[in-house]
Amino acid sequence: MSIHQKTAQGPDRDSTPIVQLPDGVRMIRHVNWIGLKTLYMKEVRRFFKVQLQTIWAPAITTLLYLIIFTVALGTVKPTVLGVSFADFIAPGLIIMGMMQNAFANSSFSLLVGKIQGTIVDYLMPPLSNAEVLAALTAAAVTRAFLVGGTIWLAMALWPGVNVTPAHFWAVLWFGLMGSMLLALIGVMTSIWAEKFDHAAAISNFVVAPAALLSGTFYSVDKLSPTFQVISHANPFFYAISGFRYGFIGSADSPVEFGAFLLLGINLALALICYLLLRSGWKLRA
Repeated sequence: MSIHQKTAQGPDRDSTPIVQLPDGVRMIRHVNWIGLKTLYMKEVRRFFKVQLQTIWAPAITTLLYLIIFTVALGTVKPTVLGVSFADFIAPGLIIMGMMQNAFANSSFSLLVGKIQGTIVDYLMPPLSNAEVLAALTAAAVTRAFLVGGTIWLAMALWPGVNVTPAHFWAVLWFGLMGSMLLALIGVMTSIWAEKFDHAAAISNFVVAPAALLSGTFYSVDKLSPTFQVISHANPFFYAISGFRYGFIGSADSPVEFGAFLLLGINLALALICYLLLRSGWKLRA
């Protein structure tokens, strides 16, 4: 008997029937934790490879704001909400840096994929739209907390500034909510934008003004009633006010109201981002 005959008569290793599932039926029934972790680590490593630009540079830039204001005041020592001006603006600068970098990270991911033609790397893997959104948001929040920690460390070493948390839960909660807010806005921007100029326009004309005019450098109680109403309509204001409360124990607005308001806004934005990803708008041909 020849070798070919023995092979033909022997057990066929490829005789196992292939199960063909209908289109649209997922092989992975539950959360694809391996894929979720892989995409998250991809996004984290992307910004960590250039950490001098994505983490350390924002910390130095934010610290310069504190140095300029404290030096400009000189011997004048004003107090705001019962603390020195340096202690007042320090938490606002930290959360502002966190929020802006969360937006910068999430607004870059899908946009660079569309421009470079690698968007298929996000669309083809066995990941649901919710898992893609969760990975992109988590990576942006991770960068925000790394930047925030770096800024906090630099300010802690700067003389004349007290950044010891008074309510640690508020620091974590409002830091998380503020970072998620900008991360989700960044995902929406990344879906909508078709070139870097579009994302830069949102950053320069929406994110930066909303952050700077939300009580970062002043208390809104000193504003006229009209501008107080405008400030209270800005969700950035509640993130900054609540985060500041975590450090100095005082806030411009009810802390509980701001905490639940930001949670509701983030849930609404997450739903919008999920629907946009599911529709494939500006992502799929």
